[in-house]
Formats: sequence, C-alpha cells, structure tokens
Amino acid sequence: MKLFCKVAGLSVPALVLAGLSCSTAVAQDPATVVPIVLDTAVPIVINAVKPKPTGLVKFDGYVMNATTAQITVHAKGDDMTIHTFSLAPAASTKMQQTIDKGGYQYGDKVSVMYDPGSMQAVKVKGKASRPL
Repeated sequence: MKLFCKVAGLSVPALVLAGLSCSTAVAQDPATVVPIVLDTAVPIVINAVKPKPTGLVKFDGYVMNATTAQITVHAKGDDMTIHTFSLAPAASTKMQQTIDKGGYQYGDKVSVMYDPGSMQAVKVKGKASRPL
C-alpha cells in the first residue's frame, strides 16, 4: 500500500505539470495551393519525315490458299513469312476466271503485286496448276 501511495503521489504532480505545459489544439488554416505552371516549348523539327512513294510492292512466294476474296502466300525463301492479301475488285474478277479453269493449288508459284498501305493485292501473276 505504501508503494501505491508513492506512485500515486508522483503521478498526480506529473499530470498537473503536463496539463499546464501543453498548448491547446488549434485547427490549421488550409494551405494555399499554388498551381504549377510548366513551360511548354515548341518542338524543334530537325528532319521532316518524307512519305514513301505510293507504288506497288512485289511479293514472290507459294500459294497456301486462294479464293475470290483473298490469297494466302508464304515467302519463297522463308517458310515462316506468310501474308494474306485481300483482292482488289479487278483482281477478284481475274481470280474468278482462274478458279473456273482450276484455280491455284497449294504450292503454286505466284507473284503478288500489292499496295503496302492497305495490303490489297492488285495483280496476281503465276501459273495455275492443272485441275484435279
């Protein structure tokens, strides 16, 4: 009991001193937000990109599948390079005539002239195999 009285006696003055030395809580003023202004500079053009001439590109390969709407060809030197070209209206009518005669079969050698922008075949040259 003596120990309890000593601890209680030391605690009360400590609490009183702590209460006197603490300041009261005051709300803080909201901080003023300063907008960050970035300096946006105009880019300096060193070399302008020149558009490539819009010509047809030739692709040599072997037929994998050919219909009146599209032709799938794998490259001559690389069997992993496969392109599927949609046919332009003129090439589609020509393909229909070729299909009526027997059409292109798997492995027929062809050259496809196509527009690189749209990957649309304009002309298909090659010898179709004999009908089965």
